[in-house]
Amino acid sequence: MKIARAAQVDPTWIKPVARLGYAARGVVYLVIALFALSAAIRGGETEDTRGALEFMSSSAFGDVVVLVLIAGLAGYAIWRFIQAIFDPDHHGFDPKGLGVRAGLLASGFSYSVLTIFTFSLWRGADDGAGEGNGGAFAEFLSGLVGARPAAWLLAGVFLVVAGAHFVKAIRKRYRDHIKVPPRFDEWLDPVAITGLCARGLVFAVIAILFITRGVRGSGDGADTPGLGDALDFIIGLPMGWVLLAMMGAGLLAFSLYSVTQALWRRVNVEDASLRLGAGR
Repeated sequence: MKIARAAQVDPTWIKPVARLGYAARGVVYLVIALFALSAAIRGGETEDTRGALEFMSSSAFGDVVVLVLIAGLAGYAIWRFIQAIFDPDHHGFDPKGLGVRAGLLASGFSYSVLTIFTFSLWRGADDGAGEGNGGAFAEFLSGLVGARPAAWLLAGVFLVVAGAHFVKAIRKRYRDHIKVPPRFDEWLDPVAITGLCARGLVFAVIAILFITRGVRGSGDGADTPGLGDALDFIIGLPMGWVLLAMMGAGLLAFSLYSVTQALWRRVNVEDASLRLGAGR
């Protein structure tokens, strides 16, 4: 029996929306990277995704910037849901593929929360939506199973995601889904590897912070660790300003990597289908 093809996705609008989403992610990480570099060189505060969005909303042409970001972040969330459900990149239904698709689904929810937060900035009200690292989901999970079990579970999730970033970088799996022009090809590997490893390290630090919460048994009132907390943790280490500068450079590379995805990633929506089962 052949694989059932139960639904199709119209590529005419998804492709530009997905590319706008990658570009929006690149802009957000660009601002975070610049804050990290500034904090390392001149002192000051690091910022997370919410802080980056707040900074852009308060800048010149803030309304225009925020509206474009809302469209981009919403498009990125939609693309993540399509990747998770319709599997255009053919991850499949084996344990490894399902793990990747679960991560894509979580990313979709996370960027949906970021979209809501950005919309609240535009409307002039912070509705308390969580950060792009899954803060809202962490709060929900804590209420469902308790703070300590949620902390251990989320620590495991972030460790897996961090490992996936390192594996993707080391094995150059990003090349399976992107084709850059020949004149830029020599730059793809250093940019992608540096950016993916930097983001993977951030997720690893967030996992450590969740582990700390699990060991200490922090109460429900504790803040959910996020990207900003990870950067603050790094700057608090010996020679932290050097480490933070390196992390800022790495996140800058991830921003450039996101831009290359916006320009040249294969958005295989034509192959997207909801595969209900397989067998012969």
